[in-house]
Amino acid sequence: MNFDLTEEQNLLRRTVRSFVDKEIMPYIGEWDANHHFETSILKSLANLGLMGVCIPEKYGGSGMDYNSLAIVCEELERGDTAFRTAVSVHTGLNSLTLLQWGTENQKRKYLVPQAKGEKIGAFGLTEPGAGSDVASLGTTAIKEGDHYILSGQKTWISLCDVADHFIVFAYTDKTKKHHGISAFIVERTMDGFSSKAIKGKLGIRAGNTGELFFDNVKVPEENLLGKEGEGFKIAMSALDNGRFTVAAGACGQIMACLEASVKYCHERKTFGKEIGKHQLVQQMIAKMEAGYQMSRLLVFRAGELKNQGKRNTRETSLAKWQACDFANDAANDAVQIHGAYGYSNEYPVERYLRNSKAPVIYEGTREIHTIMQAEYVLGYRKDKPLDHMLPPWANSK
Repeated sequence: MNFDLTEEQNLLRRTVRSFVDKEIMPYIGEWDANHHFETSILKSLANLGLMGVCIPEKYGGSGMDYNSLAIVCEELERGDTAFRTAVSVHTGLNSLTLLQWGTENQKRKYLVPQAKGEKIGAFGLTEPGAGSDVASLGTTAIKEGDHYILSGQKTWISLCDVADHFIVFAYTDKTKKHHGISAFIVERTMDGFSSKAIKGKLGIRAGNTGELFFDNVKVPEENLLGKEGEGFKIAMSALDNGRFTVAAGACGQIMACLEASVKYCHERKTFGKEIGKHQLVQQMIAKMEAGYQMSRLLVFRAGELKNQGKRNTRETSLAKWQACDFANDAANDAVQIHGAYGYSNEYPVERYLRNSKAPVIYEGTREIHTIMQAEYVLGYRKDKPLDHMLPPWANSK
């Protein structure tokens, strides 16, 4: 049990932190206010080898371990949730799913350019009437000859207007419920595909989120990911990777709240002393620090299981639930520490509070994760072996 980061991981953290300080921090207030997603950031991340940081080198990635992906997500969310979300979706939900379930041809065609950052991947599961209840999907894929005809709609899809490739889930046989869902690789250029951004979001305003529409999209049968009926298993395994990155990002948000609050505690004085000297303010700072340290341990524990190629659904669920709750609490306390100034965009903490709400909802609400953890403890839930496990890190002992 070694809690020290490797030299390579420490270098990675410094690299991403420096990038965030120079390329995101000075501009994020304006991007957020204008609901602008700065796509050049993705190109810069690709140039740094961060869009495929944990994808094996043979598929165009940097070949680092899964906890290196966590480090990237933590440091990006310290800048803003929008850019961590982009990596979560592109790498966590899409690319790692291709690595886990894709055929060799699919990996060469889609994973390689995504790992290099030449193409962007996204993930289409949620629908207007299907969130936590995945079986309520309305999107269908009807087999016709050597193609599937895809019809339906997805919503709350990150990178909706930016991504080139989408992993989309649809019913190929509704009579089988969960076992009738299949997964497909859809290209933006396919006839009948369109997307539309959602406006008026509470937070993550500097991100691109919206709807996907499939109007009889003709998808070649070779773009079926896995087998017919394996879509639900593929989706749940993909969420293990997505939730891992969300939890890691939440650590970054706690750190951002801490940094802003500590700075303000030393600047602001009341009753003749720095507000950091007041015990109830110290209590909030202490809660943030405890939340950060506990969340980080949960994340790296899940990451080490991934490195070893072991199933980690239970551990990742716990990390996602706790880290996102801690981040939401930290943002709320950061606003309180800043007082009236925390209620304006003069300081970044109001953005942190707005951004912190979405991760408590997406990729499994806190309520869903609460139920999951209870069922694990009670023995009602057990993880079955998967036909395709996420490959272990090549250098794992």
